[in-house]
Amino acid sequence: MDIPRKPTPKRRAPLFAAAAFALAIALVTLTLGRLRAAAPEVERSGLWIATVQRGEMVRLVKGPGSLVPEEVRWITAETAGRVERIHVKPGATVEKDTLILELTNPDVVLEELASERDVASAQLELFQAKSRLETQALAERAAVADLASQLADVRRRAEAYRAGAGEVYSTLDARQLADREADLAARLDLAQRRVAVIDGSKRDEIGAQRTQITKRRDIAAFRKRQVDAMRVRAGGDGLLQDLPLELGQWVVPGTVLARVIRPERLKAVLRIPELQAKDLQIGQAASIDTHNGLAKGRVARIAPAAHQGTVTVEVTIDGELPQGSRPDLSVEGTIEIERLKDVLSVERPAGAQPEGAVSLFKVIDGDEVALRERVELGRASVGTIEVRGGLRQGDRVILSDMSRWDGIDRIKLR
Repeated sequence: MDIPRKPTPKRRAPLFAAAAFALAIALVTLTLGRLRAAAPEVERSGLWIATVQRGEMVRLVKGPGSLVPEEVRWITAETAGRVERIHVKPGATVEKDTLILELTNPDVVLEELASERDVASAQLELFQAKSRLETQALAERAAVADLASQLADVRRRAEAYRAGAGEVYSTLDARQLADREADLAARLDLAQRRVAVIDGSKRDEIGAQRTQITKRRDIAAFRKRQVDAMRVRAGGDGLLQDLPLELGQWVVPGTVLARVIRPERLKAVLRIPELQAKDLQIGQAASIDTHNGLAKGRVARIAPAAHQGTVTVEVTIDGELPQGSRPDLSVEGTIEIERLKDVLSVERPAGAQPEGAVSLFKVIDGDEVALRERVELGRASVGTIEVRGGLRQGDRVILSDMSRWDGIDRIKLR
């Protein structure tokens, strides 16, 4: 006979243990999550740490540039021509009458000869006009003299008739003498008017002819200057800096043939970033570093417009330049904008912009810990910047690029 088995009771102890273990893990995770994350450690030796100071802050702007001559003479071609000869090479010292090069152009020579021929033709025309007009004037004056003589004779006859010689002359003769006198007087007046007209015409025609000669002489002088200009001279004392030509090269009017400079008087032309140039003014003091010494100067000119992100500034040099200074030498210029009295300042952090804000780590606890602080900035210089808020005198801050620690407010220094 089969005996039914009783069901085995289920074990509940492992289930309770698993639940307790899961609850413990959750409690531990929650506790760890509430703990502050450990501050990362940063090597102190690789950091740029500076101290906030109070006192005078000199605002400076800096830019690269080069030395250029104050006096430059650009020699350009006055006429077209071919480079026939080059007498002087760049770097040579030249004087006013030094012959630098020669150009040739047969057409210009022919034009000069034609202009001289025109002058000679105009002079011949003037001579012929003078002869013709003088002959006309003499003929008219002769006619006037003849008429005046006839009129005088008639008047003498009339006076004799009126003086009592009536028994000799009849009434008809008297009337004829009167008519003759009136006719001659009228003809004499017309002849004198013709003489006056001829004299005026003579002055006008001779004057016009002389004006024509003057114009043709000016043209001839211009053509001669063109021919003379093909023998290119320095035009002044100095140094031949550039001669960008080759033998046989054809040049047109306006082509730059050479550049002559005065090397003893140089100025600095600086390129200042346009964001730093807003406070520049004429007369501000400047220092020019020629990499072989410093020279003092003052701002003489500021370009009215920016070009490729920079503003061109010309600085005149006070005194002598350091030895070895020459045109086109690369220099570094520093211009003093203003001096700020009794302000907080610090060396300029990486990426800091004037009139802005920046997040910096302030060193505390004996240089063991650094906390992030928001710092308000003001006016800037080349290497320093004004502090308007967030720091006090004597605070030490990290100025290095700390972008890798964005989101971290506390670091430890080791």
